[in-house]
Amino acid sequence: MADNDIASYLAEHPRMIGVLFTMMLLLTQAGNVAAGNANTLVGP
Repeated sequence: MADNDIASYLAEHPRMIGVLFTMMLLLTQAGNVAAGNANTLVGP
């Protein structure tokens, strides 16, 4: 998809801007949680 296609799609469907923003926010938070749970404790 070209940038023009995405821009025209979002211009026709303005609610999708909010949906995409929310999805990016949730994915960012999920990435931080996954990275935080990857820590291991070695030793006594």
